[in-house]
Amino acid sequence: MGPRLSSEVHIRVQTNPKIMKLLEEYGWRGMLQDATEGAGQALEEGAVTGYIGFDPTAPSLHVGNLMPIMGLVHLQRTGHNPIVLVGGGTGLIGDPSGKTDERQLLTKERAADNLALMQGQLEHFLDFECAANPARTVDNLEWLGGISMVDFLRDVGKHFSVNVLLKKESIRRRLDDDQAGLSYTEFSYALLQAYDFVALNERYGCSFQMGGSDQWGNITAGIDLVRRMRGEKAHGITFPLVTGAGGHKFGKTEAGAVWLDPKLTSPYRFYQFWMNVDDRDVISYLKCFTLLDSDEITADEASLSERPHERAAHRRLAEVVTRSVHGETGLASAQGATAVLFGGSLSGLGADEISDIFADVPSSEIPKIELEGEGTGILDLLASTEVANSKGDARRSVEGGGVYLNNERVTDTDGRVRLEDAVEGRFLVLRKGKKAYHMVRVV
Repeated sequence: MGPRLSSEVHIRVQTNPKIMKLLEEYGWRGMLQDATEGAGQALEEGAVTGYIGFDPTAPSLHVGNLMPIMGLVHLQRTGHNPIVLVGGGTGLIGDPSGKTDERQLLTKERAADNLALMQGQLEHFLDFECAANPARTVDNLEWLGGISMVDFLRDVGKHFSVNVLLKKESIRRRLDDDQAGLSYTEFSYALLQAYDFVALNERYGCSFQMGGSDQWGNITAGIDLVRRMRGEKAHGITFPLVTGAGGHKFGKTEAGAVWLDPKLTSPYRFYQFWMNVDDRDVISYLKCFTLLDSDEITADEASLSERPHERAAHRRLAEVVTRSVHGETGLASAQGATAVLFGGSLSGLGADEISDIFADVPSSEIPKIELEGEGTGILDLLASTEVANSKGDARRSVEGGGVYLNNERVTDTDGRVRLEDAVEGRFLVLRKGKKAYHMVRVV
């Protein structure tokens, strides 16, 4: 079963299996939504150059970008030439596709900063240095920043019908909303993106554009403009927009987007996002977001069906994707933090990591002065934080071996808790039984 698609699938490809190798790869992984007729033939005839555009609207890519990123990965792995087009120009405008409100306009400086951060994240997936078919990053500000408005309207605008543009779903939806409306700035986005395809075709021989299914209209407009201005044949491929089992937007949590930047989403929280995906989604996500082959995924599917409580497929998904984004060090950090929730040692973890791990457990505060000197009694602390119902309950729990401070068992009912017991002087982690955690913040 592939990822849940946002709309009906319309695949227009050749049916001869000998000329569908890359499209077959996309297909069995559930990554193919649309392809122009003849795309498979062109891919089989020799190495092509294809691109996907990313707008620098945030300081990091997020998991919603992983589908197009993996599209480029497969393109490169099958011998073709991938281009990452970063929208240093179009990012200043904003794409209305899928948006109900106009984007806030970026400054050129902020866009440039975001582009640099995105480049580092993309290097985890694409090879920019291989001799045969290295990936290339191109900024469309190179050509959009220098073209005059008169030249653009004369050379590009004349090829577009306003009547056709008004029929585009992304534009029509906004025009139907009297409150949202659509500025001329965003109305012009389709022309700019189409011209990107022309510029890439002229400079690099690029003949394929790929993107999410909401980009189909923009992609076909670019294909048509390449034909009109360059007299060249071009193709397009789109990937489905993925939603979760409950219909929610993929990559969104109660805390917001799941980012690839560890400063915005820690490796631990990134790992937990994949561990917590719905059972109905885990196999399709393994297909879309990893390079595991069909035999490996079939084995994971069998495990999920026969022994779902083991969560082996979820663990495989979390490990592979976390390693891809954060490397072995990030994966080890995420796994170590996860182990803490099951009684693992806090040794080596800093206060910020502790705060992240236990952000969702009950918490309370204690004045720093109460932990100075002789500190406070463990029974008093358990009772005041309501980890225990009373000091008597606290005593019985300690004597029964069921109380832990920073995941170390407490054995002395007369024990004292001092400031040096707090991680970096900021947090104490109490646990009663196997899973009843409570975090105490020192203030």
